[in-house]
Amino acid sequence: MLKNGISYIGTVFLLLLTHVSMLGVVIVRGNIESPTNLLLLAGAVLGLDLAYIAVIKWYRQMTYTLDLLLLCVLNMGLIFQSCFGEVQLSVKHLITCLAALAACQAGFLLTRNQEWIRTKKPYIYAIIGILILSILLLTGDRSMWINIGSFSLQPSEFIKPCFVLICAASIMELHKKKKILFFYVSKDTLCLCAMALVIFGLQWWCRDLGSLPTFAAVFGCALVCRFCYPRARISKTAVGALCVGAAIVLAAAWMLAPSYVQDRLHVDIWADPYGNGYQQCQALIGIARGGWLGLGPGQGYLHNVFAYESDIVFASICEEWGLLYAFLMVIAILMMLMTVLMNPPKSYYHATMATGVVAVFVVQMALNIFGSCNLIPFTGVTLPFISQGGSSMVTCGFLVGMLKAGQSPLFRHKADKPKKKKKHSKKKKAAGRVKA
Repeated sequence: MLKNGISYIGTVFLLLLTHVSMLGVVIVRGNIESPTNLLLLAGAVLGLDLAYIAVIKWYRQMTYTLDLLLLCVLNMGLIFQSCFGEVQLSVKHLITCLAALAACQAGFLLTRNQEWIRTKKPYIYAIIGILILSILLLTGDRSMWINIGSFSLQPSEFIKPCFVLICAASIMELHKKKKILFFYVSKDTLCLCAMALVIFGLQWWCRDLGSLPTFAAVFGCALVCRFCYPRARISKTAVGALCVGAAIVLAAAWMLAPSYVQDRLHVDIWADPYGNGYQQCQALIGIARGGWLGLGPGQGYLHNVFAYESDIVFASICEEWGLLYAFLMVIAILMMLMTVLMNPPKSYYHATMATGVVAVFVVQMALNIFGSCNLIPFTGVTLPFISQGGSSMVTCGFLVGMLKAGQSPLFRHKADKPKKKKKHSKKKKAAGRVKA
């Protein structure tokens, strides 16, 4: 049974019903050029459902809600990605879905023991350092991508879970504060701030300002968790100084932003519909064209626009499936994030980690959706689990595993458990004395 009172079988039934209903929409309204393509898509979706449902029961944990919601969202994304332009199984997205599920279990197993993670902090810092060096040395001229033939990798995506872990693993070090000038701070907090500045500088140097709000949100949540820590004893002066410093940094960033950033902030997309505003104009037209129920899977036009499957995927879904399905997709992702309210984390480490993970997903979703709708400048950030991309999918899967770790934590290894002493009954002791 799940903690929420819904049986495991009942939840599985709802999961299968969701995907069968979506496949029914594809059959009725989809652009199906070959029945074989539809059979391959249905087999991949339902086969992945049944296989993962059977495998996940072998994992001992307190709840399976998050696993089933993750599977639901991933297969929704697989159906969406397989229907843009025409109905044809997206093998690439299927592979990344499998990688995301594997990464989820890896994240769960590696991060649920807070004591073990605290001992591995130097290695996590080293991993972040290696990823930063790979970006600087292997990606080319101020780029974030490593291209090896037709294969591409974005190392900055893997920095996100490492940064969240650093924020969570160093929370206990607030007990070890030292006075520096007028403030009491811990060594780990200073290292965290230094690492945040390095990451911010890297994003600025590589002109990838779309990911900068995500890292800033994680760092901000880490600071809030430190303010709320029971024994933090952070003075009002320190809080005020941080707020003033943040305001100065934001003002300086706004004034000193490069010309291409200023152009995005002030561009009128309708004044240049075939230039800088092309993607957003086409995205808005596609959303309006789709209405509530969409034109039908594979019946849209946006698949001819650059980055239709990643940066403006929300608009592509709205055009072919309608706003109704797009909202249901967003609600499904938000429900996955809200499992921390249904099954609260069991320690401050797990709570801080869950807060950072939720911050990553919420900010990325907001940037992608609001950018597609022209409510904010276009950033090019992917929509978690829905956009196509290997690095992003693996990272998101690992982050969900971290979220699950807070609901089924492990506070010590089996090898660390004290050995049970053999208890002898009083009768055996008495019998031994008589024999003696």
